[in-house]
Amino acid sequence: MQRTLVLLKPDCVQRRLIGDVLSRFEAKGLHIVAMKLLQVTPELSKQHYAEHVEKPFYPSLEEFITSAPVVAIALEGLEVIRVVRDMLGATNGLQAAPGTLRGDYSSSRQMNLVHASDSEESAQRELDLYFNADEFCDYSLVLTPFMRADDE
Repeated sequence: MQRTLVLLKPDCVQRRLIGDVLSRFEAKGLHIVAMKLLQVTPELSKQHYAEHVEKPFYPSLEEFITSAPVVAIALEGLEVIRVVRDMLGATNGLQAAPGTLRGDYSSSRQMNLVHASDSEESAQRELDLYFNADEFCDYSLVLTPFMRADDE
């Protein structure tokens, strides 16, 4: 089973959309295996967005991501990285399709509610930044047999 990191960004937390976003992931059948509310520090921001630190937009990105708490979530599921990114929609909320999280709730490129890992490598790196190994919960959902076939 694949895992990914999802961050509900400060705009999501401040707009009180945590429950709405979580319910969409749960309704899709994705499995929450770790979750916590935390304040991103400038140091953590630099680690998370290492590939952007030297770019001109990074200072405003750091200011935004450290401005209020985020909710870090580890989701598990079949093709969860692709599934979550499809659910989010285009990065720019103004360009995101209706029915996607950003299409329904965002009208900004930067304040786009949610971050999600874009590959297995970034998912592992990002999960390691936000969670210790003992913070993951391994449990079975009783509804799993009703969400997908045994051979999937």
